[in-house]
Amino acid sequence: MIKGQMPWWAWAWPLAALVMFGISVFVELRGLFALPAGVALIAAVFAAVYHAEIIAHRVGEPYGTLTLALAVTVIETGLIVSLMLAAPGDKSDLARDTVFAAVMIICNGVVGVCLLFGGIRHREQGFQLESALAALAVLAALTVLTLLVPNLTTSTPGPIFATSQLAFAACASLVLYGSFVFFQTVRHRDYFLVPDGGDEEVHAAPPSSAQAFLSLFVLVATLVAIVGLAKALSPTLETWVAALGSPKAVVGILVAALVLMPESLAALRAARANRLQTSMNLALGSALASIGLTIPAVATVSILLNERLTLGLDAKEAVLLALTLLVAVITLGTGRTTLLQGVVHLVIFAAFLFFAVVP
Repeated sequence: MIKGQMPWWAWAWPLAALVMFGISVFVELRGLFALPAGVALIAAVFAAVYHAEIIAHRVGEPYGTLTLALAVTVIETGLIVSLMLAAPGDKSDLARDTVFAAVMIICNGVVGVCLLFGGIRHREQGFQLESALAALAVLAALTVLTLLVPNLTTSTPGPIFATSQLAFAACASLVLYGSFVFFQTVRHRDYFLVPDGGDEEVHAAPPSSAQAFLSLFVLVATLVAIVGLAKALSPTLETWVAALGSPKAVVGILVAALVLMPESLAALRAARANRLQTSMNLALGSALASIGLTIPAVATVSILLNERLTLGLDAKEAVLLALTLLVAVITLGTGRTTLLQGVVHLVIFAAFLFFAVVP
């Protein structure tokens, strides 16, 4: 882990992103403002990864990866809710599209890249099977209950839950995610610990409490800037997507990818350092948090404000989700991975992106 004082870029890049975020409050980020805002956004992502790893090394596994997953997901949920409140009539399917995109990006894109580059560098990597199976069981229950069951109910027409059904789905999501966090951090914490692989970063002296608290403060501010800039740049992205003739849903995928980039880079770095357990903790934990926290939040807003909320996936997306869950169980069901599993997940991710652009 990084020693000594905080490097200048670790605070300068988040500061630049916050400045651009402040400018976006008064000036629309188009034309000349879009380029520096985009550069500041990408730079802030790398700074977020640095601070997340400082915190993770201080508190140890699995609390470090859980901290990053929760921080990103809470802010991501706030972004979705704010967009729903800004234009509720036009955003009934925003939560569904964002959650589905997050699951596909994490479970296929992030996991695929980690397995591919980890396999190239180390040939074969291992992780604790019990942790992956527990996460996949909860993920399957969450996705089916919230994204597939709405298509099968008859109380309301279309892929929409009735109010009582929506309340049940929200409570079920919280129970499932809360149970997983208890399982991960208390009851069976040892399932999520990184095996001793000889990586020098695992054995390096952890940073001080002051360094960790400073990194936590900067991390939260950086994540706010990342999500805020992603939101501010979304009109520009919509313009570019429309100019290319692509569906509007592509904008949600791009914004989700930007928001998830800190976790993605941290997971990839851990895989390359032969700490695949950390990568799996980040990836699967982030997918669970995206559903387990986002669905209850948007369901509460929908019920309180009596706004329409579309959750059910269409047939094409349902098939891709089912394929993702099936392949995840097969590829992660042995506790050992090679680059082949990474290729399989990346091909499914490519199919998700292709059919989103060419529906």
